[in-house]
Amino acid sequence: MEPDNLNRPPSPQDDESPNPLLPKIISFDTLARCGEEIWIENNSQIYRLRRTKQGKLILTK
Repeated sequence: MEPDNLNRPPSPQDDESPNPLLPKIISFDTLARCGEEIWIENNSQIYRLRRTKQGKLILTK
């Protein structure tokens, strides 16, 4: 059974999950507010996450 909140946009209340064991779901549109890609830094490495014209996500280093 899927949670009811998977098909709705995130709200400010989503920042404080009542159950810390559940993953936080953030839409790509929320992360990439002004475009089709975001840059992510992890352990001093830079990654590029972009959305293709077909709507798929590609993560490259």
